[in-house]
Amino acid sequence: MKVIVTVVEKIISEAHIDIPDGLNQSAIKQHIVDRYNTGEMSTDMNIFQVDFESISARIVQGQPDTNSISSEKEVIR
Repeated sequence: MKVIVTVVEKIISEAHIDIPDGLNQSAIKQHIVDRYNTGEMSTDMNIFQVDFESISARIVQGQPDTNSISSEKEVIR
């Protein structure tokens, strides 16, 4: 029997970045969002915490050595 297991995790990453002095709260938020959106911050991100969200499994029935799946049944949710 073949079972496809899907695990959903919530990953919390942390980055230590320098921002200009003298910015108000709104400008700080915009600076961080801009760095994230341009991809500048993604290389600084380190996985800080991983939380388990859910797990599900589907039983796959069909011929074991082919890429086709004749039917699937969800068994865990």
